[in-house]
Amino acid sequence: MDTDDLVFRALADPVRRLLLDALFQRDGRSLGELEAVVNQHVEMTRFGVAKHLRLLEQADLVVSRKQGREKLHHLNPVPIQQIHERWIGKYTERAGVAALLLDLKHHLETPEPNKDDTP
Repeated sequence: MDTDDLVFRALADPVRRLLLDALFQRDGRSLGELEAVVNQHVEMTRFGVAKHLRLLEQADLVVSRKQGREKLHHLNPVPIQQIHERWIGKYTERAGVAALLLDLKHHLETPEPNKDDTP
């Protein structure tokens, strides 16, 4: 499967986005910590959270490292940045130009107040 496909697939699930948000807020969390975060929003077993983390690891969005007795999970924002550059950036760049042209159009089409009416 293509790397972009893996990233899009990973981002498609709300629980995985929740895990990424949690790691963005504070990086280097254990499975237990991430399970607690998920269970604030939706009931899920430790096994379910671990399955979501594995998919995030396959998409290279999460990197896990053993630290002592714990396995800590860290956010890797590079694949999201690559998706942004490849798929989102080019559209928002054009949207910015389109927005400027639309603002100009509205400005030119809006009648100016009559200067003779001012006291």
